[in-house]
Amino acid sequence: MALHSDLPIYRTGVRLLDLAVKVQEQMPRSLKRILGEKIIQHCVDLLELMALANATQRETRAGYLREILTRQRAVTVMLRVVFDRKHLSPKLWAESIELLGSIGRQAGGWLKNATNRAPAV
Repeated sequence: MALHSDLPIYRTGVRLLDLAVKVQEQMPRSLKRILGEKIIQHCVDLLELMALANATQRETRAGYLREILTRQRAVTVMLRVVFDRKHLSPKLWAESIELLGSIGRQAGGWLKNATNRAPAV
């Protein structure tokens, strides 16, 4: 088992957290506390879930991976709201969608791998 910090999905998650901080800096004060902090907290939760999924047995890993996908979708929706309100630059929006898509693909593949394997005898 690799260290969670060596996983590509974790490195992508760190980049997403960095982007979320940049997004919060661009938001007007009225949205920073409501959406900005929530987006950042979801990104931190994603990183924690990635570490937990890496550290657990295959039988319990699927639950963490499903939660990663749920949080990933929530961050996408919140960033979409910020983008639609014109508080997020198109460049950061495009980068966020790329990172969130990558996390979704990696977590989905990891989930498929975790649920399709027969237990070792």
